[in-house]
Amino acid sequence: MVSQQFTVDLNKPLVFQVGHLGEAYQEWVHQPIISKERPRFFKSDFWEFCTCTAWWAVPLIWLPVVCWFVSMSVNMGHTFSQISLMVIFGISIWTLIEYIVHRFLFHIETQSYWGNTMHYLIHGCHHKHPMDSLRLVFPPTATAVLLVPLWNLVKLFFPSSMAPALFGGGLLGYVIYDVTHYYLHHGQPTGDMPKKLKKYHMNHHFRILNKGFGVTSPLWDRVFGTLPGSKVAQKTR
Repeated sequence: MVSQQFTVDLNKPLVFQVGHLGEAYQEWVHQPIISKERPRFFKSDFWEFCTCTAWWAVPLIWLPVVCWFVSMSVNMGHTFSQISLMVIFGISIWTLIEYIVHRFLFHIETQSYWGNTMHYLIHGCHHKHPMDSLRLVFPPTATAVLLVPLWNLVKLFFPSSMAPALFGGGLLGYVIYDVTHYYLHHGQPTGDMPKKLKKYHMNHHFRILNKGFGVTSPLWDRVFGTLPGSKVAQKTR
């Protein structure tokens, strides 16, 4: 793992090493290590623990929160059909957020020490170690911090009786995203659609990094012209 004059030692905590790679970081981080062995991020056991999340923690923690937000709109008098439409709309908005964040934040190109360090923490580590099962879903503490401003934003733009169900739908979309993402890396799909979705996501990791930013669906890749060409998809068959 030599880049110019700096060598990343994979036997030592990685987070505060990768920043030293400078311009070479982008090439290094997109050379995946296909191993289920988990790399060490921090010297501190506490901070190391904070970076690890089991996939089942996401639905366990956030599905009750989804139900609570949706029930708020129910208690304000909305019908079942109205609630269903709000939740579906919230999920749809999430799929767009998923695409935008993945494309423009998770794949931003960095060169500075802190830029590389932060990128590695939020997404680079996933491309470097795509089979690390405990660093695939988003840590609940970080999710909770982000939900506060997002909830205030939803309340700002939507009526008070609609906002909870819309927000609950968006949060449900996030849960579906994280669980789907985990399954695409560690599951063995048998159905035709799950198989295609897994191939689609693996193409993003191992063949064409600047395409295929959708995880739960290729919809927004089609809309914004980042759908991988058919020749790429055929190579995985």
